[in-house]
Amino acid sequence: MDCSPQGNESVFQGRDSDLQQRASQVRESRKTHGLDGLTGDLAFIILHTEIENQQAAVEELLRYTGYELEDAFESEDERTCVLKCPDSADVLVRCRLKGDNPFLAINRFPKSAHVPNTRLETLVFTCEDVQRYWEIQRGRGIAFLTKGPLDLGSYSFIQTTASIYTGNSVGFVQWHDKAGGYRNGRCRTLDWKFETGPTPWKKKIGTLDHIATRVKAEHRDPAILEFMNLSSYDFEFAIYVPDLNSITNVARLVRARFAQVFTSGIAINSSGAGTGPTEMFVKNYGARVHHMAFLTDDITAVDAALRQSGLGFLSDLVGSEAEGLRQSFSAPSPNTLLVNEYICRYGDFKGFFTRQNVTQLTLATGKQ
Repeated sequence: MDCSPQGNESVFQGRDSDLQQRASQVRESRKTHGLDGLTGDLAFIILHTEIENQQAAVEELLRYTGYELEDAFESEDERTCVLKCPDSADVLVRCRLKGDNPFLAINRFPKSAHVPNTRLETLVFTCEDVQRYWEIQRGRGIAFLTKGPLDLGSYSFIQTTASIYTGNSVGFVQWHDKAGGYRNGRCRTLDWKFETGPTPWKKKIGTLDHIATRVKAEHRDPAILEFMNLSSYDFEFAIYVPDLNSITNVARLVRARFAQVFTSGIAINSSGAGTGPTEMFVKNYGARVHHMAFLTDDITAVDAALRQSGLGFLSDLVGSEAEGLRQSFSAPSPNTLLVNEYICRYGDFKGFFTRQNVTQLTLATGKQ
């Protein structure tokens, strides 16, 4: 679907026809280089916070999602809390105790500079052979944070440098023992206890459905193609909201539970500026993950209970059972800068989003 903005001031616009052609070339290149099927679904994410905010960030996730604390430990360099939810990617909430932060420069924007170490930094996907993956991608010019895969005992791991388009790093894990074990022999247990109070809604909130990253209009195509080059995911479709100068783009992998979403502007004008909530978010926070979306089968009850518990929201509950989809956006966390989306798909709903829901949720972003 093409949706070119009107008016003489437009000097850039995204076109799906161009993106689809280049996406086809990426798929062919992955096949040629032996990357097809080498990587899979999302295994875990790495979310960094300020040292003083880590416990509050964990407590929020325990209170407002279906995740439970599995482990908490400390090494010489960092402190980690491992959160798990059945049939979902794990969440690692970390803070650096020493050493440089390679993401620091891209965290300093007007509304994020006060928490310069806070970012959902890395999306980590399963990989059948991390060593082979690294060798192939190094030959294709992909830059990594380390000189080679790290052997961390129960798993091997590699991650890219932060993308100039999204600010995200993409990591890959090859489990050697049971999947989901993150400790090594140098870790010290943290005796942390979290008091979340009554949370009757927790059992109704489940899988991490998708993560949405906001990027500049001119970086929409490069961001999606870069992600395709790094993973086995494919660009699937886009929903345009011309009145808000915004595109929501979905990348998915067949039989994967997780989808990656990119939201960008449609156009920028001759001054290099872009209008609308999406472009304003990137101006204020930089390109970064905006929200994590969690599935629920009873969004009406969950939404009402969360509001009553004191969780703030950017949006009303949008959509309907008749339309097949209902969603809402929480207010951003001061400890992670992330929004929680709660999403329910009804019956045999075949879509991923609806245009009306996307419009209302994009508009809600303008409140940040």
